Amino acid sequence: MKNNTLKNIADNWKLEAKLEDSEKYFFNNDQVNDIVQKDKCYVIGRKGSGKSAISEHILKQSKHDCFSVKLNFKNFPFNELYSLDNQTYTPPNQYITLWKYLIYSNICRLMVQNESIDSTVRNTLEKLYPKSAIKSLARTISKWTSAEFGATVLGNGGNIKVERESNRNEIPWIEKTNILEDIIFDHCDNSKYFVVFDELDEDYRTIQNTKTTDQYIFLLTSLFKAVQDIKSTFFDTGLQIKPIVFLRDDIYTLIKDSDKNKWRDFKVEIEWDKAKLKQLLAYRISKDYDETLSKALPFQKAWDKIFFREDIGFGNKQEKKIHSFDFIARSTHLRPRDFVQYIQKCAEETSSNNHKFIKEQNIKFVDRAFSNYLKDEIIDEVFPVLPEIEQYFQIFANIRKWNFTLQEFTKEYNKYLKAGTIQEKNIDYVLDTLYNFSVIGNQHKSRKDKFFYKYMHTNMTFNRTENIVIHRGLFKALQL
Repeated sequence: MKNNTLKNIADNWKLEAKLEDSEKYFFNNDQVNDIVQKDKCYVIGRKGSGKSAISEHILKQSKHDCFSVKLNFKNFPFNELYSLDNQTYTPPNQYITLWKYLIYSNICRLMVQNESIDSTVRNTLEKLYPKSAIKSLARTISKWTSAEFGATVLGNGGNIKVERESNRNEIPWIEKTNILEDIIFDHCDNSKYFVVFDELDEDYRTIQNTKTTDQYIFLLTSLFKAVQDIKSTFFDTGLQIKPIVFLRDDIYTLIKDSDKNKWRDFKVEIEWDKAKLKQLLAYRISKDYDETLSKALPFQKAWDKIFFREDIGFGNKQEKKIHSFDFIARSTHLRPRDFVQYIQKCAEETSSNNHKFIKEQNIKFVDRAFSNYLKDEIIDEVFPVLPEIEQYFQIFANIRKWNFTLQEFTKEYNKYLKAGTIQEKNIDYVLDTLYNFSVIGNQHKSRKDKFFYKYMHTNMTFNRTENIVIHRGLFKALQL
């Protein structure tokens, strides 16, 4: 007899939130409410922590008094933006006007869709911002900021009009920013307007030199400051202008600005622990068990719908036993994406063999494939800052231990350095970075069963006096 819940999970759980049925699987919590209902506008979290799921949820909020648009920078030619700086500002503020212009332009575009806005205003704005969907963000930005952008928008005594120029537009896009701001002040209603910035890390993967890196960080810094400016501008107006920035935490730490501490009032940090993950998984499993349930099953009851009731053996002789959730958790970085991947593969393996429940043998069979997945995820994430990451993995494999001293690592590292296999001479930088991405951790000096990883203790730094431990999720991929 087949387990339909397992089959649903095998077929429908995806790594990419946009490929899932977001209305079915989205797990709403207090942090999401802070973003949608309150003034939070900076969403910071690790890769795989669920930022994209939240952004997709916001996009689905659209209704008669709620409008949203997503600016997706995936595969975006960032050089288009680098060339649009405002020379009246010094670094890192030179792109503030650009971001404000893009946000205001998108608000005006959303106003066109809102039938509560005066029809004359909507018809006027539609001449500049047609209702048709944005097919190419790069093409749209290039058009909106060009000198020939179809018209001059003028505000005049509470009215707006579009004046066509016979040749070139006499008012540059930088000056239009203030005009658009006035239009929003004068004609926008109390509906919610979300402008979502996501996948801003795309250029982070390809930066190759210091100049490009600086430009990229300046661009992001300007975006955060532009959003802060807009929130301040509309604070007392009653207008609900909501630009929201989603960004990876490791990139956020690269932003250095005197105003950064002020952003705390607007920031939400997406963090997960075992308790929160159990709530998330109970919700998702419950939806695949019975979508009509008014609330999620308790965690253990939901877990028992797909997992066989047994503890999982581990250790050299497999004599130690732990709950199957905890066994899986040891291989993850405690991110939703990790659990979705692991459980979906378990469900796929079990369902394809016509078994009713996921058992120990299925979990351990999937463990190897999951290890390769985690390694690939880490390479993709770390490569921009440590281009030689695969060589460092090879060093770990050569040591052939998951637990070793700093001296052992240094000895093997220097062999690669001497042979010219790696170029990075600053071993401290390498170790700090590997620790920050939870590739490695520290082992407690006296309590040998206690480990410290960045994803578990976000404020901790690498301790050079303690042994180095490889994250368990990489054991199989590194053949340890």
